[in-house]
Amino acid sequence: MQPALPSLDGRQARSLRTRDAVVRALIELIEEGDLRPTARAVAGHAGVSERSVFQHFADLETLFAAAADHQVARFGTLAGPPSGSFRERLSAFISRRAEILEAITPVRRAALLYEPFSEEISSRLAWSHETFRRQVQQAFAPELTRRPSRDRAELLEALACVTSWASWETLRRTQRLSPGDARRIMTRMLAALLKQDT
Repeated sequence: MQPALPSLDGRQARSLRTRDAVVRALIELIEEGDLRPTARAVAGHAGVSERSVFQHFADLETLFAAAADHQVARFGTLAGPPSGSFRERLSAFISRRAEILEAITPVRRAALLYEPFSEEISSRLAWSHETFRRQVQQAFAPELTRRPSRDRAELLEALACVTSWASWETLRRTQRLSPGDARRIMTRMLAALLKQDT
């Protein structure tokens, strides 16, 4: 029998609720279009004092890092490896990846504004890129393992590139495609790289 976990006292519980409210306020402001919200704006949206923001976060960089962690926890369950035939895996992978990419876009755009000046944010973006790369490797392992070793690594990098957030942003923002059209283009690129019919 496992020992009971210690319960939070009232003060700790309030502190956690305030911290969570501040993180959610930042994300909501970004999703509403404010890519560089001030501490005052975040505090007002969360219904707390500006002083409370800095009691929980050393600076805005730390707050943005917490928002990135929140998104990882929020969307991590969408990222399990698919199974089945190539067509089934391709469909499931693109559906999940597109959902995640579309959902994280506002916070990712904001994070890119801070990345050159923030080690915290830069490290999280690097981790996200590696996670996405590993997911595509797992999803299409059967196709990759059939390739000669000299070709496998290069193909994996190509797959990671076309399924990245940067590619999704190009399709959605630069080329002004709908989410459905962007999914179809991404599917076509993956199938072409893997030389499979859809």
